[in-house]
Amino acid sequence: MLIEMNFQSEEALYMQLRNQIVLGIATSLIREGDTLPSVRQMAGDIGINMHTVNKAYAVLREEGFVTIDRRRGAIVAIDSNRAKAEEELRERLRVMLAKGICKNIPRTDIHAMVDEIYDELLPGKGSRLD
Repeated sequence: MLIEMNFQSEEALYMQLRNQIVLGIATSLIREGDTLPSVRQMAGDIGINMHTVNKAYAVLREEGFVTIDRRRGAIVAIDSNRAKAEEELRERLRVMLAKGICKNIPRTDIHAMVDEIYDELLPGKGSRLD
């Protein structure tokens, strides 16, 4: 698993790590049942504090992407609560769309961006989840 941190970004490091793991799951680079590196190993591999990795793993657990096992560590286990996931997505999209509206980005451009990003995440799978 290749994780790249942007130390110049204003986004918190734990969120960058969380986002890259979620993207890895979405693109099947990380699969259900995979064990993520230990907190110590991940921190050493990408050059960040262990507490930062621990926080990212805790967020992933809260969001239903991993379970934490004392012996095996963080294991990818997708929470199948679709209604909860849709509500969380809806709330995040609401803010992002509001930003777009404030910046006068037309609806057609937003739709095109969503389609483009969806296709990047699921290349060759088209409307697999439509």
